[in-house]
Amino acid sequence: MLSWARAWRLPYGGLELSGICFSRVPVAPSSSGRSGAEPRPLPKPLPQWAQISPHRCSFQSVPLSYKLLDGEAARPALVFLHGLFGCKTNFNSIAKALAQQTGRRVLTVDARNHGDSPHSPDMSYEAMSQDLQDLLPQLGLVPCVLIGHSMGGKTAMLLALQRPDLVERLVAVDISPVNTTSISDFPAYMAAMKAIDIPEKVSRSFARKLADKQLSSLIQDMAVRQFLLTNLVEADGRFVWRVNLDALAQHVDEILAFPPRQESYPGPTLFLLGGNSDFVHPSHHPEIRRLFPGAQIQTVPDAGHWIHADRPQDFMAAIRGFLA
Repeated sequence: MLSWARAWRLPYGGLELSGICFSRVPVAPSSSGRSGAEPRPLPKPLPQWAQISPHRCSFQSVPLSYKLLDGEAARPALVFLHGLFGCKTNFNSIAKALAQQTGRRVLTVDARNHGDSPHSPDMSYEAMSQDLQDLLPQLGLVPCVLIGHSMGGKTAMLLALQRPDLVERLVAVDISPVNTTSISDFPAYMAAMKAIDIPEKVSRSFARKLADKQLSSLIQDMAVRQFLLTNLVEADGRFVWRVNLDALAQHVDEILAFPPRQESYPGPTLFLLGGNSDFVHPSHHPEIRRLFPGAQIQTVPDAGHWIHADRPQDFMAAIRGFLA
């Protein structure tokens, strides 16, 4: 068995698999970058506004990878945050469609330890919120319409509670500000991904088929397996998990929970739920109303947890209706 890699870096946008693999699939930190550009350089010194901001805390932010679609600068941009094991490309089609339909700028972002953003041992929601508190003003996108799915929804909720001045309105997609440990299969997904064992010098198609077969022993849903396999990428001639599995596994309980908060967010808020999902229970509604007194709760029929993938047209219609 080969040891887990510590310093592998992916080319920006690298999603292609080659014909070389090895016995134990490692975790590889990837470089971050702007869409269609070279990998972003190492973090620069903080700009003056960030150095003097009274809202800053001790969390070390990382330079997130993102893609920004142009639109009217006078209107709040739409900012999409993906869920656990996801990446900014999960919203590619929806981002393009909403940019055309609304005329707004649309930003999709890779969270730390995901996609093309850097790896970090800290996977707290406070750290993920700080990443956005640094990025959004730098891009001139505040206040924005913050739309987060699952883990991204919890990051969006925390950011809105911490910095309501940065969030014009909020959409939490199939998630609530409570602990979701009891209904989540994510710890099992992590265990299955870490257990993948692939021989060296096999073809790309064989490697993916073998990985899918091994995942299937713990994950019966083919769609979930295919989603997880989007994180199996080639870097420097070796197959790696693009997500930082070690950090995710270490912080999984924290990811499935939500930081306790006393303040509320006064802005317009939409909780968009999947009709076939159990992630948001009626027992969560009091906490939703306490923290987000202006919340609407809307359900998309025949959609599971990944509403934007299951019912993309209904998802976009709900977003447009909320913006109207």
